[in-house]
Amino acid sequence: MRLALKLLIGALIFAALFISPTAAAQQDEPAVSGALAPLFADHSPLRMTIEAPLTTLMEDRPELMYLDGTLTFAGYDGARKTVDLKLRTRGNYRRGKDHCDFAPIRLNLRKKQVAGTVFDGQDKLKLVTHCKNNVSYYEQIVMREYVAYRIFQLLTDKSYSVRPLQITYIDTEGARPMTKLAFVIEDDGDVAERAGMKSVKSPDITDNDHDPRQQNLVNVFEYMIGNTEYSLVRGEPNKNCCHNTDLMSATGGPPYTPLPYDFDFAGIVNAPYAQPNPRYDIRDVRIRLYKGVCRNNDLLPDTIQLFLQKKDAIYAAVEELDLLKSRARRSVVSYLDAFYKRISTPKNIDRNFVAKCLEKT
Repeated sequence: MRLALKLLIGALIFAALFISPTAAAQQDEPAVSGALAPLFADHSPLRMTIEAPLTTLMEDRPELMYLDGTLTFAGYDGARKTVDLKLRTRGNYRRGKDHCDFAPIRLNLRKKQVAGTVFDGQDKLKLVTHCKNNVSYYEQIVMREYVAYRIFQLLTDKSYSVRPLQITYIDTEGARPMTKLAFVIEDDGDVAERAGMKSVKSPDITDNDHDPRQQNLVNVFEYMIGNTEYSLVRGEPNKNCCHNTDLMSATGGPPYTPLPYDFDFAGIVNAPYAQPNPRYDIRDVRIRLYKGVCRNNDLLPDTIQLFLQKKDAIYAAVEELDLLKSRARRSVVSYLDAFYKRISTPKNIDRNFVAKCLEKT
């Protein structure tokens, strides 16, 4: 059985290396793909200004109550446009004061005010922020996490879209203005709508409840970026499934399509505060650990082929991100190089995936 799988993987690797870009695109084209909203149809940095009581926001860190502010950005005609904005903090680890000076933020817009702008159709959005006000390198951590989202977006349309931002924060309570890098994440309901599905909540589920192809894709992707801080079957205590993974479904029940998010503990990001998941015997977040299930081993050839076909596009996304400084870019590329070496031969695939699969997670 394993020999047959190795032979099939070898044949597909050979085919993927020499397949034409046109043919690859035809094979990868999704069956359902709704149009991206204007905000996420472009990957160039969007400059904007947030004016709000930021001292209170970061001191109180409200998780439910929104504070009032404004958002200013350039309209399609080049003129500056200011709209009402509500803000609150969000997240778990990075929301803690002992971890981040500046917590992640939930933005709440008025759809009528942003109609006909780059924010057309947007309501509630997750904003990934810089964490430390006085440590410039943390902005590169944000961009490295943005790269992780972009990689998964290149692999499948059933993914969160993201947009890089350059935000000038003006504190109405007197603190000095600052301009920082950030990125915004597409709403889960919008992702589901694009895929012809609905966003769903469910208690803990089993490995058998997932669409096996998407499940396999997520597990290989998480291995690629060196992330173990996720689960496709269990949620955090007293929360629905799944840890750092949202669920979509065409029927409201199984099979579920998992949507991974929150990659700041991944090796490709290499955040200074990131610690290895204590559930696993790994000493550093940059050490990869495969969490794929053995029942999906027969899908590995197709999954690996997709990663090989998308290799040039993935590297191009890293190289074209001007906001990523050269040192951070070299680190990301080196980390990707190590992954692609591990899928370069049937022997490497057998050692790193087939032999390391789990009967259940």
